[in-house]
Amino acid sequence: MAGTIEVLVPGGKANPGPPLGPELGPTPVDVQDVVSQINDQTAAFDGMEVPVTVEYEDDGSFSIEVGVPPTAALIKDEVGFDTGSGEPQKDFVADMSIEQLKKVAKQKSSDLLAYDLKNASKEVAGTCASLGVTVEGEDARTFKERIDGGEFDDAFEDE
Repeated sequence: MAGTIEVLVPGGKANPGPPLGPELGPTPVDVQDVVSQINDQTAAFDGMEVPVTVEYEDDGSFSIEVGVPPTAALIKDEVGFDTGSGEPQKDFVADMSIEQLKKVAKQKSSDLLAYDLKNASKEVAGTCASLGVTVEGEDARTFKERIDGGEFDDAFEDE
């Protein structure tokens, strides 16, 4: 009866109710133990929906794999806005600093195709462009060009 369950849970606030409880109920695992471990592992993503995979065995043992929330959710949480712009090329909803951009890139690095923080930051800036978020006070597309031009090399030097 071993199996896998995939759910989205609120970071640090999973509980034995839906969606987790009904999925785990018929399995041999201790539901409260699973919930506790999920909350420990997702505490850093408080207030965000986090993808979680629980693999369990017939003997009641289990393992938990915590995914990373979508890039847009990380940006919204970091900068503090609820919804992106309807016209992201004209109407900007927030501004992000280079340090905030790097923080989101680090959080999301395991899911990105980039091989270093500089390129991961460019991927995050691409999401900023689609949300209507400026970076360092300017359109995120222009910011990506400035990164390519070497203007922010010192910000990525220690990484």
